Amino acid sequence: MADTVNDLEALHGAAVEAISAASTLEQLQEVRVAYLGAKGKITGLLKQLGKLPKEERPEAGQRINKVKAAVEIQLNERRDVLEIEASKPKNPSDFSLPGRRLATGSVHPLTQVTEDIVRSFRRLGFAVAAGPEIEDDYHCFDALNTPADHPARDTQDTFYLGTKDRQLLRTHTSSVQIRAMKDQEPPVRIVVPGRVYRRDSADATHNPTFNQIEGLYVDRGVTVGDLKGTVEFVFRELLGKEVKLRFRPHYFSYTEPSLEIDFSSPLTRKMGKEWLEIAGCGMVHPKVFENVGYDPEVWSGWAFGFGIERIAMIRYGINDIRLFYENDMRFLNQF
Repeated sequence: MADTVNDLEALHGAAVEAISAASTLEQLQEVRVAYLGAKGKITGLLKQLGKLPKEERPEAGQRINKVKAAVEIQLNERRDVLEIEASKPKNPSDFSLPGRRLATGSVHPLTQVTEDIVRSFRRLGFAVAAGPEIEDDYHCFDALNTPADHPARDTQDTFYLGTKDRQLLRTHTSSVQIRAMKDQEPPVRIVVPGRVYRRDSADATHNPTFNQIEGLYVDRGVTVGDLKGTVEFVFRELLGKEVKLRFRPHYFSYTEPSLEIDFSSPLTRKMGKEWLEIAGCGMVHPKVFENVGYDPEVWSGWAFGFGIERIAMIRYGINDIRLFYENDMRFLNQF
């Protein structure tokens, strides 16, 4: 173990070379898993600290964590470069050709809101994570401490695909937090935007498919105070500095304690309401940590999620969620 710790500089150099050599986002993810995943090389060193003499562990741990932090930064920087390269057109336009006057397009309001939310989270050091929309019972329910008799698992509420392994269209992006925690050791700091599906079209504010975004933060000593501070920052970034929040006790199977978030602002008062429910949140349930192999006595964390359409409706004064999906140019041209 001591020799391995002394080889940290060589390990860091190898990681830097692998990061630089990655030419696609898929290859970069393979490098991330190889070094920072649950069975990664740097993760393996952290797991072996207990083999060192007690007096050597603090210094060795600091050295390994320093390398880990440096590798995370280099991975994120390389990811940004590759994302830019991937977005470049393969056949660029020739702007020297005679042109025609065309109406300038605009970004869809849901995309605008999503980008603003992600930007706020990135300012707090969160990375963006994604996962499949076709899920299984384990990732969508079992691992999230949702019992078999929970109403969310009924066919009246969830779109099942009729397969033998009970595949379904995911009902929330919380399934991605399970995949992320299984893929890497803590700390974890991710935001997960994505499309979700529920059998719900009761009124003009509900749709069978909608977009949700979830934030997950896991580390040592995380508290409800950290959760509240993050929530306040994000919603004031999105809906203005005058936003006031209040937290009410609630129940979610995958958090304990669980809270509902209401907010008040000039936007809600325009709607004739002082307070409006906007999100759910809570501290990650110890059972969820056990399901992904985290020790709940060592790690704590929070998660909160909300619908992107709901934010957009409040922000732009829209009273019918179906307008986002009808592709009516009279509506879209306003944005």
